[in-house]
Amino acid sequence: MRYIHHPHTDPAFNLAAEEWLLRNTDEDIFMLWRNHRAVIVGRNQNTAAEIDEAYVREHDITVIRRMTGGGAVFHDLGNVNFSFIQLGSQSRHLDFHRFTAPILEALRAMGVDCRFEGRNDLTIDGLKFSGNAQLIEKDRVLHHGTLLFSAQMADLSGALKANPLKFEDKAVKSVKKRVTNISSHLPAPMDVETFISRVMDHVSGGAPGHALGLRPDEEAGIRELVRAKYGTWDWNFGASPDYGIAQCRKTPGGLVEVHLDVHHGRIRAARIFGDFFGVRPVAELEALLAGCRHERADIQGALEGVRTEDYIRDLDEEAFLDCLF
Repeated sequence: MRYIHHPHTDPAFNLAAEEWLLRNTDEDIFMLWRNHRAVIVGRNQNTAAEIDEAYVREHDITVIRRMTGGGAVFHDLGNVNFSFIQLGSQSRHLDFHRFTAPILEALRAMGVDCRFEGRNDLTIDGLKFSGNAQLIEKDRVLHHGTLLFSAQMADLSGALKANPLKFEDKAVKSVKKRVTNISSHLPAPMDVETFISRVMDHVSGGAPGHALGLRPDEEAGIRELVRAKYGTWDWNFGASPDYGIAQCRKTPGGLVEVHLDVHHGRIRAARIFGDFFGVRPVAELEALLAGCRHERADIQGALEGVRTEDYIRDLDEEAFLDCLF
């Protein structure tokens, strides 16, 4: 097995690295890595339904879709991610216990009383510190998971608190659970870099060379995959299942109720209702939204030169955009 601990913290690069290595490696891999602040959504999820759009935008949090299923998770530099890639598998069944066992063993060796619970979680005193996901592709398996070590809990809860009641779709919804940081349960203080080394040493059995990073040819292939896929809106948002969104807001101009039909991340149709006043027919505003990405910047571009107050009195563009997310 090859052991990798590389320094890259760009979420798009790291998610692309997993896919590229899964499809191109000629040996089993165990890898530890970290991302700067990001929400990572599952392959089958509606991205818009999993995030608080305003919080993510205001705090400059990256949003990336991964290639495995399961629910959305928050990453920052206080979260350590682990990946196993195994070749030659004959099984067509997901097996979370086998890949999480060495992680649990590593933590127990550090004095942490932890266990596997539910479908794919690792917990301490019933609190989740790790979510896991898996993908089987031909005879290859990718298993990856999070290890909340010293993550910023305010960002975790803020970024993942979208209201699912306003979304109408059949996408997989994240199951919110109470979480904890591993660092709070260690018998003695430890920084995240020491924790990474301890996990790597345990899983590798002290095998030499695990500090080696990615080779130049691997980095080149991964960066191309970022360009073509993981760095694109089409993958991270446009690949969401079709959904409808409906919400009502009290605004300075009155109650505004918005209904959007979204297909492949683009607004297919929009309807706007309410007790507001305007000097132009709101149907014109609805028509401007049709065809836009359900993305703030794209809609802003479509509204350039348009006075939203002409359609909804006392409602400026920023307040109108808030009604759409």
